Amino acid sequence: MISISMGDPAGVGAEVLVRALADKARRSKARYLIHGSSHAMHLAADAVGIEPYWWRVDARSALAATADAHDVVLMDSDPELHEDGVDIRFPATPSKLNGKLSFEWVLRAIDDTKRDGDDPLRADAMVTGPINKQAWALAGRKRYAGHTELLAQRLNAKYHAMMFVGEKLRVVLATVHIPINEIKDKLTIGAVHTAIDLGHQACLQLGYARPRIAVCGLNPHAGEEGLMGDEESRIITPAIEHAVNSGILASGPYPGDTIFNAAVAGKFDLVVAMYHDQGLIPVKLLERDLAVNVTLGLPTVRTSPDHGTAFDIAGKGIADAGSMSNATDLAVKMAADVGDIARR
Repeated sequence: MISISMGDPAGVGAEVLVRALADKARRSKARYLIHGSSHAMHLAADAVGIEPYWWRVDARSALAATADAHDVVLMDSDPELHEDGVDIRFPATPSKLNGKLSFEWVLRAIDDTKRDGDDPLRADAMVTGPINKQAWALAGRKRYAGHTELLAQRLNAKYHAMMFVGEKLRVVLATVHIPINEIKDKLTIGAVHTAIDLGHQACLQLGYARPRIAVCGLNPHAGEEGLMGDEESRIITPAIEHAVNSGILASGPYPGDTIFNAAVAGKFDLVVAMYHDQGLIPVKLLERDLAVNVTLGLPTVRTSPDHGTAFDIAGKGIADAGSMSNATDLAVKMAADVGDIARR
């Protein structure tokens, strides 16, 4: 069972979800429980020319408990909205209502992963559709910079990291959604080591028997032997040494402007980047509409497409569903792997 939050109802989340789960082969691999809006899903289906294939149930109805009998179920929030309705207007803009809804849907998906083991609606993994951070802020959720921070808090994950999985690149971030001028305060030996360690574990789960991990420097030319900063010698190198001493095949720090070429060439299985754009620019350049965001360190599997709400193209029926398709496939694979390990 995969629990899915639809994302911002005015974005492309419903559209890429409709496209991704329209694949019968994908639907045969798992059951999918969607928290979202029937209105948004039907608008998306009309836009892409796909006949609705899901079973809809009022999220408040007693029928919700029977959702495991179907391969795709929409837990519809529309009946809860009454006169407010769902705020879908194109061209789309961030709205307080949609921020409230998308936030609530993530909470419901999280709750599905926390159900008792014998509950037929207990989710083995969750997939989160794209949300708009400004909409969350308008809805009073400004304290959460994104999914990662909310998931870590609600699932009590002290050590966590963002990983992006593509065909050519796999990247883990040592710091996440923070301003550039705050990185010097957040980048610690522990933060770098956590990213290396969690990335190593994830690579093992993905099938890499002896993951080769490259660690980026923070400064230009990885500090140029201290001429351009001391974070490499003071923070990053000790973290790498600690990882190596625990049996992890990690090396670096390498200059961030060259190491990704080596990884794409097959010399490394994973790159640990020091901050958001250092890791995400190469991923989104090379793996556009294909890469998957995975939150490491949680007690459950969580994946997400690596793109945002794309308000500029929402409602046009042209959004690429590749990343959402890969996110659902990877969630199924990782959940199955976790189950196999638990049975062993």
